[in-house]
Amino acid sequence: AGPWLKFRGHLNNISNNFLITATNSENGEMNSIKNETSGGFGPVPGTARDYKAAGIGWLVVGDENYGEGSSREHAALEPRHLGGKAIIVRSFARIHETNLKKQGMLPLTFADPADYDKVQPGDKVSILGLTNFAPGVPLTCKLTHTDGSTDEFSLNTLSMITRSAGSRLEVHSIK
Repeated sequence: AGPWLKFRGHLNNISNNFLITATNSENGEMNSIKNETSGGFGPVPGTARDYKAAGIGWLVVGDENYGEGSSREHAALEPRHLGGKAIIVRSFARIHETNLKKQGMLPLTFADPADYDKVQPGDKVSILGLTNFAPGVPLTCKLTHTDGSTDEFSLNTLSMITRSAGSRLEVHSIK
């Protein structure tokens, strides 16, 4: 198992593995994201825990085939455990998308994949339309950039609202 052995065990320990090999577009580094509460950069799991403790909802923006190689349920359990609300990507790996739904995460795709390029480091993200959330009805993503300008675009909701064997997607208030 090598270096990964330290991540075995209960969910809180396993979550120390969350996105640690993802490269941050803001600084080109792995496992180093800006913590908006402290202003510094820190590891992904630690920053997510800080946000969760402060009651701040957060989300992941990813590229194509997000979750590839992550068919295990832990990859979907970790963001929910750490206080994540949604994952917005160009596309999902099929099994990972299903696992996110089972864990109550909000998996969304860009209606126009080119809208991915509108997202900038430091953006505040609002997902509009959650009060009338329904399968197949797009949601609107509003980005407020650090300079105060905004962008809006549509997000696909996939086939999201499910209830089966006790699992269901909860509609979250994204702060």
